[in-house]
Amino acid sequence: MEASLGGVTEDDFTIKLTRDQALVLSDWLDRMIGTAEFDGLVAQDRAVWSPIYKVSGTLETSLVEVFMPDYGARLDAARERLLDTLGEVGRPPVDES
Repeated sequence: MEASLGGVTEDDFTIKLTRDQALVLSDWLDRMIGTAEFDGLVAQDRAVWSPIYKVSGTLETSLVEVFMPDYGARLDAARERLLDTLGEVGRPPVDES
């Protein structure tokens, strides 16, 4: 049975990322999943494992870049492009003491 929210079913949900965003997120998830810090955080709400595994698996099987010999350079370039678009978002506050 499908529930509907104004013509949108609850069965599927689409998130669009740029290729750079997908590459950086995929790398981050790969490095974080399985660490004590990440697993401890997720253990606080086990239900989030379901979407985390889905997103991680989708990225892993969709990004051919991870198998390319210049993956590291591509990842670094993607990170730089994303950082350029962020401006001050996420930067630690400057200590002016």
